[in-house]
Amino acid sequence: MCSPPPHQDGGFHRPISLFQSPAVDQFSNGYDHRLPSKRKFDDYALSFDNDQDDEAPLVPVRLRKDDHHHQGTHPITAVHTSSKAPSSSFSASLIDFRPSSSGVPSSSATCSSSRLQFFIRMISEGNTMVVQANSEDTVKSLHERIRVMTGIPVIEQRLIYCGKQLQWEQSLADCAIQKDAGLQLVGRMRSTDHPQTWQVMDDMISLICRLCRGEIVPSSTKRIKECLTKFFTITPKDNNDSAPAHLQIFMASSAPAALVMLYMSTINSNKQCADTSIRHFLTSCRSALSKQLHSCCAPIVLEFCKLLRKVVNEDSLYASCRSTLGVLLESAGTSCALMLPEVKRLIVMQDIFSFVSELADNLSNDLDSSVDSTTSGGPISSDVRDFKAFLNPLRSAILEQVRIPISVEWQKKDYNHPPYGDEIEFLHSIFNDLLDKMEKCLIKMEESFATRGSSEGEFLHSGWSQYLVILKELNGISKLYQGAEEQFWMVLRNRKSSLCALIIRFAKRNDDNRWLLEHKDVTDFESRRHLAMMMFPEVKEDYDELHEMLIDRSQLLAESFEYIARADPESLHAGLFMEFKNEEATGPGVLREWFFLVCQAIFNPENALFVPCSNDRRRFFPNPASRVDPLHLEYFNFAGRVIALALMHKVQVHHFSKGFGHILSDSGLQNSFFQSLELEDLDWMLYGSESPICVEDWKAHTEYNGYRENDPQITWFWEIVRGMSAEQRKVLLFFWTSVKYLPVEGFRGLASRLYIYKSSDPHERLPSSHTCFYRLCFPTYPSMAEMQKRLNVITLEHVGCSFGTW
Repeated sequence: MCSPPPHQDGGFHRPISLFQSPAVDQFSNGYDHRLPSKRKFDDYALSFDNDQDDEAPLVPVRLRKDDHHHQGTHPITAVHTSSKAPSSSFSASLIDFRPSSSGVPSSSATCSSSRLQFFIRMISEGNTMVVQANSEDTVKSLHERIRVMTGIPVIEQRLIYCGKQLQWEQSLADCAIQKDAGLQLVGRMRSTDHPQTWQVMDDMISLICRLCRGEIVPSSTKRIKECLTKFFTITPKDNNDSAPAHLQIFMASSAPAALVMLYMSTINSNKQCADTSIRHFLTSCRSALSKQLHSCCAPIVLEFCKLLRKVVNEDSLYASCRSTLGVLLESAGTSCALMLPEVKRLIVMQDIFSFVSELADNLSNDLDSSVDSTTSGGPISSDVRDFKAFLNPLRSAILEQVRIPISVEWQKKDYNHPPYGDEIEFLHSIFNDLLDKMEKCLIKMEESFATRGSSEGEFLHSGWSQYLVILKELNGISKLYQGAEEQFWMVLRNRKSSLCALIIRFAKRNDDNRWLLEHKDVTDFESRRHLAMMMFPEVKEDYDELHEMLIDRSQLLAESFEYIARADPESLHAGLFMEFKNEEATGPGVLREWFFLVCQAIFNPENALFVPCSNDRRRFFPNPASRVDPLHLEYFNFAGRVIALALMHKVQVHHFSKGFGHILSDSGLQNSFFQSLELEDLDWMLYGSESPICVEDWKAHTEYNGYRENDPQITWFWEIVRGMSAEQRKVLLFFWTSVKYLPVEGFRGLASRLYIYKSSDPHERLPSSHTCFYRLCFPTYPSMAEMQKRLNVITLEHVGCSFGTW
């Protein structure tokens, strides 16, 4: 039966496979192969022994051979190569075309007079066929016989003679084919918008096929990687219209199946070559393309995962492919609706769920090990990351299709979306299993604290580092099912001490911790403060990026306003460098002093910004009379920035205001910041401890240089401090450190220990300090009375708050 004539747009297509072998036939990528393509004939039935030219310009795409039988109306007879065949070392076959299909009556005389013998050379290989046919035979009949002999579809063939393509309807005589003529058989060049991409892919697959046949190809890994690099180089980086078509060619050419076939090789060098090449692809699809195109790469990586899963256990290459797929899905967004339609069609939720199930099994086993053994490494971070990556699109797909909360007692027959029924049921089982394992792990943590002591932070081991991330994902799943949220938070309330320890140790600045901020009943002050502080950017120590200020003490509020209120918020995130005019002192101690002084000025009733509450002098509200100043709103914004900066730099101040938004890492977190804290939490964070300064705690956190603890001067010093009033101790502490209000933890909450240095000054001199280093210096006073006299001077409010070196 004759094939239909080819369309000009190359509309004839065939399913693609790699080799005629069961090992590869199982690889069906399920991709739509209706793409323009080109073919090279050495990929078909003729198995020539000679090696082909690697530089052949035609494009190889592996096609499954057509099953054929030698029972057509024109039997084929193989004969010896004609002595007049072109002189070459290439092997040849002969096709004997007997009666013509042209309808011309056959007679011995006619056959004798019109009988031709000529040569057809496969240009990509150089292999030659010797052909005998009648001059009246059509070119199309010649194509048919070549198909029977080689398995090459008629639509894929072109015959070239004297530089011209022979047309199907012509006879051999019309084409002026003479005896012993030489014809060239080449592949039909399909119409395609991306011929260079096809060429690169087909060059790579030809090389892989040679390796799979056992050939030794020099620098094979390098050459395959070069093909992959070139593929990504010619793929548009940010063109969402044409770039997907380039990436589809990778699938349509069966490149994933070819690389996996090479990975299955028993030859170690081939396996290593495939491993390196696949990993190179995984890296390139993330680094060489924009994030907008990551979703287009996802079906390719999914295909790698499916093929590898069939032939290997969960080895490192499979795990890398799975992780990369998770990253690509995250880049594409949490909703599959954001994907291109052709991409969404290729990634179904059943595929995604298979990865969720695998990773949940891994996590469950690792959590068991974490409970059973104190030396267990616990859940692997890559498994947790991948579990999160695959869970997001799965959860989003369920939310798009199903009304929540889902009753766990539903009957499948009443379920509106049967394709997701099994997944929803099994995901609930995963939730219950992992929550049960996590509760056991949290109990194990509490037992560890009880055994080792109360300093929980010192005993956290690496096996616990992923617990918080797993709990966050379980919280997300719990929102899908009826009663699951209450079940989840009940577990955390019962294991509050373990959860708080995890928060303080493992909650990071870049994490989304809002799921914890909403539930203050499962946290304590320390953990809530940690979560709140993680909303601020990290203070940078890079002196090239500091926001510098030079302030006149006599114009403290006005000049501070100009430096802070007019600054770009990003510049304030970089850190602060502070100097007072006509003073030598600089450094963190001076910065702490500035915070203290400017906050005093902001809340000074004389400046008409805030009015203290009559019932609690720590509480302030905006002064209704502030509107007389046209800049009053800007000053309120300034006040908010200053207070937020004070928190960011961990400086305790006496008062509090609104306006944190500009200083937080994300201004959208402003409401979350305040809602996550109790009023007392803010008091403690900003005001610090209200308890009198404990001298024993002070002494325990002080070290000596030049003095020893039992020296008379040190003994006198602590005896004098014990006799001071609470306010005098605050002034002394401020003189020493520029810290007037201790953190809630006391001295252990400061950034450094305190130091007392022996100075070489005469004993008539007053003590001095280096507030940046928490260093107090005084000479060897001859008596306790003289030391007390000097200390009384520096504990005067007007002296202690304006005296010190740096």
